[in-house]
Amino acid sequence: MAAWRPALVTAAGALLLAGCTGGADDGAGAEKKPKSAPSASPSPTEVSEPYTLAEERAPKTRAEAVAYVRDLDVRPDYFGTGYRKRQPFESDPAEWAVLGTDCLWRREPLADTVLASLTRAFELPKQGAKGPVHVSLTVTVHENAVAARRDMAGSLESALRCPEQRLNATERVRDLYSQANAYADERNAISDDDLSEAGEWVVDGQRGAYPFDWYKFRLGPVTVAATARHGAGRTEAEDSAVTSDMIQGLGFVAAEIHRQGEAGGSDGSGAPSAPTETKGAGDE
Repeated sequence: MAAWRPALVTAAGALLLAGCTGGADDGAGAEKKPKSAPSASPSPTEVSEPYTLAEERAPKTRAEAVAYVRDLDVRPDYFGTGYRKRQPFESDPAEWAVLGTDCLWRREPLADTVLASLTRAFELPKQGAKGPVHVSLTVTVHENAVAARRDMAGSLESALRCPEQRLNATERVRDLYSQANAYADERNAISDDDLSEAGEWVVDGQRGAYPFDWYKFRLGPVTVAATARHGAGRTEAEDSAVTSDMIQGLGFVAAEIHRQGEAGGSDGSGAPSAPTETKGAGDE
């Protein structure tokens, strides 16, 4: 794992710059991409404020939250060229993933402090000797920012409690390494708080262990998390690109949540308000 863990750090730096450059390809549909991030640089102290969502502009009921997460646009090309939807594509927003005391992930009913949680699944198909890459992105609406902060703390604790975790009957991740950053620590220029995690992904009965990446942002009462399970046959540079593209896609979704909040947040039904033009990095 030591050979590719530094790639996660490199990718994090790339995300700071992604707001100035965009990330998904500039082909058809490019006009639907989120606006670029506020002027970002490798020095977080130069950024005036992170992506966030004010509590008063977030969904207040479970019905509003379900409508919000379903209406939030998350496209395959956010994560790079060639990605497509994976089936099943969407999870039940009335459930979320919980790591049990036995270190097995299960889908369970939402906690009392969670309004909705929706996971979408994508994949980069197998190409010759290169195995498929599986990416998932989860948006969770908590009842308030305090509940979201507690969820972030619980996520950080999970890697310490379970350095090896079983994802399902045949897949597991091991040797997990986690890091937390708060915007107040002047180490993060993207969101209110963020978590990153790296480890190895293995499949029972198959040879080899491959990179596993996980990032999670908090924007007020909303958390946005993405994971990438790398396929076989990639060089260290190619694995680094997979990681960078995954967290860049996560940044696109965070930017959209932030932009909608600034534009007025949720309407009465909980659906995101209509997009409005926002300033680019050079328009300040």
